[in-house]
Amino acid sequence: MIALLVVACEVAFWVLLAAGLALRYVARKPRLGAAVLLCEPLLEVVLLVVTVIDLKNGTEPDWKHGLAAVYIGFTVGLGHHTIKKVDAWVAHRWFGGPPPVKPPKYGMARAVHEWCTAARWMLAAAVALGLLQAAVWYVGPGGAVSSLQSWQQKMLLVIGINVIIAGGYTLFPKQAPKEAPKDTDAAAEREPADRL
Repeated sequence: MIALLVVACEVAFWVLLAAGLALRYVARKPRLGAAVLLCEPLLEVVLLVVTVIDLKNGTEPDWKHGLAAVYIGFTVGLGHHTIKKVDAWVAHRWFGGPPPVKPPKYGMARAVHEWCTAARWMLAAAVALGLLQAAVWYVGPGGAVSSLQSWQQKMLLVIGINVIIAGGYTLFPKQAPKEAPKDTDAAAEREPADRL
């Protein structure tokens, strides 16, 4: 049941997002659209409550309970940003809005962008870790918590990968390509030797 609820929450996330944007742009009711979008966190509350009730009723924790915690964490960490990106894309694509801002490509600006992205992923993983640890404590030392601890290891891996990626852009910033010289002698020097 928990796995089906996670799937239902994911489907409902996109349905509410589509409904909120339709109300905002098609029906020209931005406040009502925003109200629908603000219902998104209720999905996570329902999932959390059902998961806690399931554990309270004596169900042994397994991968589905861990998945629920991870889903909630990732919605907290990435949901708002996803909604903003989709909103900007819809506004630009069909309703004459400005084009979405593209991330910088080079230098420290790109490193800052990568750290902001990593921060969202790390927040998601940290929330999931907290919920998983709360479930471990709730079940107690006598319970089977290995599946929850397995999810915790995966979340630590997510944090580590994001630190490595953002750190790589910081230590080795991508440089903008240098402009090619415009004089013809330099161009001739770059011609292959066998070309006549």
